Amino acid sequence: MAAARSRRLNDFALRSKFVKRATRKFMPGEHADDALAAGATIAASGRGLIFTQLGEAITSAAAARAVRDHYLRFFDQIHALRLPAQVSVKPTQLGLDLSIAECERHLLALAAKAEETGSALWLDMEDSSYVDRTLELYVTLLRNHPSSGVALQAYLRRTPDDLSRLMPVKPVIRLVKGAYDEPKAVAFEKKSDTDRAYYSLASTLLDGAREGVCTPVFGTHDLGLIARIAARAAVSDVGKDKYQIHMLYGIRDAAQRRLVAEGHIVKTLISYGAAWYRWYMRRLAERPANVLFVFKSLFG
Repeated sequence: MAAARSRRLNDFALRSKFVKRATRKFMPGEHADDALAAGATIAASGRGLIFTQLGEAITSAAAARAVRDHYLRFFDQIHALRLPAQVSVKPTQLGLDLSIAECERHLLALAAKAEETGSALWLDMEDSSYVDRTLELYVTLLRNHPSSGVALQAYLRRTPDDLSRLMPVKPVIRLVKGAYDEPKAVAFEKKSDTDRAYYSLASTLLDGAREGVCTPVFGTHDLGLIARIAARAAVSDVGKDKYQIHMLYGIRDAAQRRLVAEGHIVKTLISYGAAWYRWYMRRLAERPANVLFVFKSLFG
């Protein structure tokens, strides 16, 4: 994960046609129109969509406003195209590092626009230093925009407590494993520990879904884990319409189609934008097979 933090490698990658070609596995292009065109194709297969413009850690208020305005226009675009789509944003894209109050105003504007256009807004979770502020923002959003969702990361040791605190407000939770480089005191180091934590949290979410107090979304490409969760849902009398499965564009496409055919609600997250390097390196770190794919695409 050190590569994701390297400014020198970031600058090289953004200029390199060689590297950009490899990224097409995970994103259809840098422009919103590229993402929308890919989304239309995916929607035709019965899947929903989540769009996100890549970027994080905005350093000026003007840049944060530009991101807000981009998404306000983007909601109109997906509405005009009648795509079954939602939008996911990182709070630091909207100036969280500059002002939590201003970030909150931007998020409220986007959540209102999402509802106006028949969509919904998601808050991505960033590294552990942002969890408290992100959850504070999320609870504020939920008061007036109950369709809004937030991501929680299973590898963080604090997540069971965070989930317990959110349950009274009837959250919409996307559970992911986590891909930031965290200290071992903060996050599990071993994949097996993260997998156990994920399944335990998923079980809690399914129990909440059965009681009508949360909406679970399982953001993972681990097909074995998905099968276990689906089996747990079945024995818990939680219908397939009570939870969702989210996967990234370009990863396990055949499995996504199969899950749709089996009656699951599946949504594909499509990323776009020029600030793709750090996001791309985290995708490689999540799954070693992704690295092999990149080498095959470049040299095969």
